[in-house]
Amino acid sequence: MNFTYTEEQEMLKTMARDFLVDKCPKTMVKEMAEDEKGYSPDLWREMVELGWTGLVIPEAYGGTGMTFLDLAVVLEEIGRACLPGPYFSTVVLGSIPIMKYGTEEQKQKFLTTIAGGEAIVTFAITEEDGTCDAASITLPARMSGDSYTISGTKLFVPDAHAADYLLCAARTGEGNEDGLTVFIIDMKKTGISVTPLKTMGWDKLCEVTFNNVSVAKDSILGQPGKGWEIIKSATEYAAVGKCCTMLGAMQQSLDLTIDYAKERSQYGQAIGSYQVIQHYCASMAIDVDGTRFSTYEAAWKLSGGKPAAKEAAIAKAFTNEAFERVSTLAHQIHGAIGCTMDHDLHYSTRTGKAAALSFGSSDYYREIVASEMG
Repeated sequence: MNFTYTEEQEMLKTMARDFLVDKCPKTMVKEMAEDEKGYSPDLWREMVELGWTGLVIPEAYGGTGMTFLDLAVVLEEIGRACLPGPYFSTVVLGSIPIMKYGTEEQKQKFLTTIAGGEAIVTFAITEEDGTCDAASITLPARMSGDSYTISGTKLFVPDAHAADYLLCAARTGEGNEDGLTVFIIDMKKTGISVTPLKTMGWDKLCEVTFNNVSVAKDSILGQPGKGWEIIKSATEYAAVGKCCTMLGAMQQSLDLTIDYAKERSQYGQAIGSYQVIQHYCASMAIDVDGTRFSTYEAAWKLSGGKPAAKEAAIAKAFTNEAFERVSTLAHQIHGAIGCTMDHDLHYSTRTGKAAALSFGSSDYYREIVASEMG
């Protein structure tokens, strides 16, 4: 694999950073954390005009037809800026599963509206125990004539409060992996209630409750009872995508820390002149580069349609723990100032920790790596 950006990716990275520096200052991040919507509709429209919502959607459905590796470049910059809003939910959790498993009719209906910025989409996977394995999905969807009736609760659903459509993993049969089905549900349907949850990362996670919600058979994504393949694929993309956003947050923390170590004076000299601070910064750089290499290898494999379960699991397991080490050292070097609301460091820490808890812990992904090793 060549880790050098292509000319197009370099331009994409520069454009994304310049745009987010201008449009997503930390004052806006804080403002959106306290906002009911959690994102700026004006900023969303500007992202749509830049083609970001259709980045990986084929041109036939109104997108730009770029790769997941290209999207990884943008996601890293989004993580660096701590961009609030439903971009990750819509593009990674929503459009990619529909691209891979949707019927032509579903692609025409949903991908075109996503690319055009007319629809916000998310994926409801987790339930009470918060894990992503097949056994934890128990929400029942019972066949009733020509439709299914869904009753129960999904937890930690990102951006469900703002979503127009919800991909929902439900159980339609006995067994473990074989009894799962994914539905595309219109959030305007009667019987759906959404409750935003308080989170440490200021991200908008929600509890979604279904009370006898009727869903037609043509709303099934893929095949009935074969939803585990979709869920597993979506989780792989989501895990690698979160690694990209954590990488951006880690790089931002490192950059802030290096600048601070050069400027902060103690005992008549910059604290960066002390060996212990230099070693702390070196350890941070090692973890940032390790995250970059493992993350982009997994993104490269996913982009090429290659099996990537092991690489995605390695990236998420490593990144979760590398982020913890990087953020801890960043705060140790900054001291109290890094924890204040007036400093930018805590934004990266908040969003990165939230991403580390998403779509599986390090131990969950160690199990996958062990399984892939036979």
